[in-house]
Amino acid sequence: MKINVGNVDRIIRFGLAIILAILYFLGVVEGTLGIIFLVAAAVLALTATFKFCGLYAILGMNTCKR
Repeated sequence: MKINVGNVDRIIRFGLAIILAILYFLGVVEGTLGIIFLVAAAVLALTATFKFCGLYAILGMNTCKR
């Protein structure tokens, strides 16, 4: 896996993951939409952690300056 997620992108992804998880765990979003938020939060956190986004790879995008 080639790194294709830059630092600013990682910060945004972590921020969105935290917001989505908080909305789910506080009960603001429930049911199916809540599960979708939780899964999206997990995906965002994982892509930020590993600095790799499969969708970016498919589309040929790269936000990493290296």
